[in-house]
Parts: sequence; C-alpha cells; structure tokens
Amino acid sequence: MPRLTKRRSHKRGLAPGSLVFIGDKATEITQMTVIDYNEETFQEQKLDTVEKCQPFKKKPTVTWLNIDGLSNVEVIRKVGETFDLHPLILEDIVNTTQRPKFEDVDKYAFVVLKMLTFDEEKNRIGIEQVSLVLGDNFVISFQERVGDVFEAVRDRIRQGKGRIRKAGSDYLLHALIDAVVDNYFIILEKVGDKIEELEETIVTDPKPEAMRTIHALKREMIFLRKSVWPLREVINNMVRSESALIQDSTHIYLRDVYDHTIHVIDGVETFRDMLSGLHDTYLSGISNRMNEIMKVLTIFASIFIPLTFIAGIYGMNFNYMPELGWRWAYFGVWGLFVAVAVLMILYFKRKKWL
Repeated sequence: MPRLTKRRSHKRGLAPGSLVFIGDKATEITQMTVIDYNEETFQEQKLDTVEKCQPFKKKPTVTWLNIDGLSNVEVIRKVGETFDLHPLILEDIVNTTQRPKFEDVDKYAFVVLKMLTFDEEKNRIGIEQVSLVLGDNFVISFQERVGDVFEAVRDRIRQGKGRIRKAGSDYLLHALIDAVVDNYFIILEKVGDKIEELEETIVTDPKPEAMRTIHALKREMIFLRKSVWPLREVINNMVRSESALIQDSTHIYLRDVYDHTIHVIDGVETFRDMLSGLHDTYLSGISNRMNEIMKVLTIFASIFIPLTFIAGIYGMNFNYMPELGWRWAYFGVWGLFVAVAVLMILYFKRKKWL
C-alpha cells in the first residue's frame, strides 16, 4: 500500500502559492492531451508545449485538457498563467496530499478527488489525486501519472454517444467525476472477493497469514474511507452551488453521482465491519484450537497422574514390600495400570469431555 501520509516538510517556511511538488514522482515527463468538441466537430491531439493550449482558451467549443505528471512544476505554472488560475489553486494541484474538496471561484470551479485503481499484479489498491478545473468552456484535469479511468468518457466523446457532445463543460466535469465514483464499485467488488476468500480460509483453517491479510485489507479500507467520505461533501456542495458554470440541467446528474457515493460509503462501512468480525473470528478460532490442544493434553495428563502415583509407590525401594515377592506382581501392576486408564477414559466419555 502507499504511505498513509506524504512528506510535506519541503514546504516549510515558503510563501503561500509556492509551487512544490509533494508526492511520488511517477514520471518526470509531463504529457498534455487535448480533446476539443461540440455536437458536429471533434478534435483530439497531443501537445508538446503549453503555448499550444492558448488557441483553445477562447474557442466556443468544449475543450478538455488532460495533463499527466505533476513533478514538473514549471509546466503547471505555465498552464495556470494561460488559463488565469490562482497560485493557491496551482499549489493545491501539485500537493497530492489534498483532501477531496470543491471550491467555487468567480471564473472557474476547482475540484479535488482521489482516483483509485486495483493493481492485479501486486493485488492491492493504488491511489492517485485528480484535480479538475471547470471553466466556461473548458475542463482541465491534472493527474499524477499516465493511465486513468476516463477511457469510457473519451470513447463517448469520440463516438458521440449520449448527450456529452451536446452538453457543456459542466456536463463533462460530471462525466469525469462519475467515472471516478463508478470505478469505486469495481474496487469494492475486488475487495469483497478477497474478503469472501479470507472468510472461508479463516473458518476452515485459520493460519497466521490470514491475520496479515486482514491487516492489509484494513489499510485498504482506510484509503477507501479517506477517499469516499469527503467526496460525499464535495458532490453535495456542487449540487447546492449557485455557480453560473454549473447549469441547472446538470444538477440532476450530480445528484445521481451523490447517490452512488452514498452506496460506496455503505459498502466501505460494511466491509470494515466484516473485517472486524473476521479479526474476532480468527482470534476465536485460534483460541478454540488452543483450547482443544490443551484439552487433549489435560486428558493425557489426568490419565497418567494416577499411573505415575502407582509407579512412584513401587519405585521407593523399601526393603520390605510384601507384594514384591509375589510371582504375578509385575503383571498385576500392569493390569492395575490398564484398569485405571480404561476407567478414567470411560468416565471422561460419560462426562462428554471426549
């Protein structure tokens, strides 16, 4: 799993608005891709300089500028200057420790959320901050690395499916947020499958590896909860916002995303309760196994205690022990041993201890 906290000491003493990248440098290269469209036209291309973004700023069509890689702060600064973004907004973009939030500025709206992906090879959840800037006719998305959950949105734009090509930039913002939230359900399904496998293992044969898996899943639930809970507030603020950038026709779609967020939160809380229950079940299973072992050892000890007592008597080596001269004394003692052991076993079975 990623670090629970990322180091922010690099910003100590700096003025507000100072651009210092905080996060894992997934790539040193910043890639820019632009998709410009309306109902009749569509254009998609990669940009190698920030200056090439300038023509899209005042076009009447909807422009989606996607930027992958945040470690090159100079590129982020130039993008901010091109689209008149406040330095504090740029500071939040390069600081990947931000809590999901929504800010309504006069000329644009700013949204921060966490995009989660499931790494099949490492079998764990990956987390990435996504910052979205909504303008009058544009949306800028900032991502930490190449690769996202927006491919379905791109396909809808390319093929003109649904109403995305007919709507404005606010609907595009909704589509991107909706793609992130819908991907949470995929993460929950993956985690749910792992919890079901873990539950079966703990019930049938609890092993120490199960406890490590439980703790790993609990850490993943922490990341899920930290990502989803604030997002509910973000979507709610967007629904209640009176920003002129978000049209009334888009509010119903945002309320649908809010409903999806509530479902995800319910799933996260359910899984947290299940993991706590599995933790208790594992400890109970280990305790029961230990009790069974102690029970068996106690039964053996109880059987051998009287036998040891008898053997101790005849091991005292007194000069005069009448039965020592008896011809069948050895076999008699063995018979006594067997009789005592059998009687004790029958007694334990009658008490249902065996």
